[in-house]
Amino acid sequence: MKTLKKLSSVTVIFVTLISLFYGCSKSTSDKTNNTENKNLKTASNKGEKLNLVLSESKLEWSGKKVTGQHNGTIDFKNGDLYLDNGKLTGGNFDIDFTTIKVRDLEDPELNAKLTGHLKSNDFFSAQSFPIGKFEIKSLAPLSNGTENNYTVSGSLTIKGITKEITFPAKVMINANSVIASADFNIDRTLWDIKFRSGKFFENLGDNLISDDFNIKFNISAKQI
Repeated sequence: MKTLKKLSSVTVIFVTLISLFYGCSKSTSDKTNNTENKNLKTASNKGEKLNLVLSESKLEWSGKKVTGQHNGTIDFKNGDLYLDNGKLTGGNFDIDFTTIKVRDLEDPELNAKLTGHLKSNDFFSAQSFPIGKFEIKSLAPLSNGTENNYTVSGSLTIKGITKEITFPAKVMINANSVIASADFNIDRTLWDIKFRSGKFFENLGDNLISDDFNIKFNISAKQI
């Protein structure tokens, strides 16, 4: 009986501690979410329209596999950002997947083979879906001790599939121009790019390709 009483007491104390911990964690999480929601600004595309300067804008990609990695570029087709009283209010970009280039393979034959494969239905289906899109949906100031000063959320369309993404970005705003950069990962399988993905295929061994796909961009937009 004494043993049972001791166990019961220990159980009550343990449950109480968990409840207190959960309550504190939830309270902290709620405060964080409330702060983010307070700073969040829904994109309105209000104000002055700035056009993307294609010659000064670059989108880079990289993908990893068990035996190495590859990287390259994709060209923007066009795009714009909006400024209102010195604040970024929105933007839209078109991405031309027919311009996919591989930078890390110097051999012309191997380069052409990989480029063609990336444009095929195994990856970006460039013939059927030549244009991808990104539309800014919301913006929030970011202060996390890095150079990034904005959290950007928006809809990314690849292969006709639209998914919401969020990433940190560095945005520099001048009177009639904006320079922005970002470096983040997306899960390629969300856009039906499943080739050699461990989520969908077993026993791939050294043929496994990471689901994470890295994107880096540097863009410049000006009043033209």
